[in-house]
Amino acid sequence: MAEDFLRRWARLKREKTADDKKPAAAPPVLPPLDKMTPDSDFTAFMQPKVEDALRRAALKKLFSDPRFNIPDPFEAYSGDWTGGEPIPDAMLATLNQARTLLFSDKKEATQPQPEEKPKEDEPRRQDA
Repeated sequence: MAEDFLRRWARLKREKTADDKKPAAAPPVLPPLDKMTPDSDFTAFMQPKVEDALRRAALKKLFSDPRFNIPDPFEAYSGDWTGGEPIPDAMLATLNQARTLLFSDKKEATQPQPEEKPKEDEPRRQDA
């Protein structure tokens, strides 16, 4: 005879509460963090029962090794592009954008351009 839904649900709930009352497994035994080297085994710190702060400290210890601080030569943004020599003034003067932004007369940019007045014999638009 098949068990109906409510009886099955009640039975599973009783079994689950009985499982919850069992003592929890002891946390894993971990080696002291200050004795660990980058060549040590860090897998014990990656178990779910290890506290997050302790796991982060172990990862920080692991990644402090200089082997993990090597930039990827194929990653475009991993290099330091801030160094180098500036563009010489002679070459900078030949660039169109630099000519308009850097070498333009400041007086021309600050003075407003006068509007041309239409001649008297030209027809004008009149708003009525």
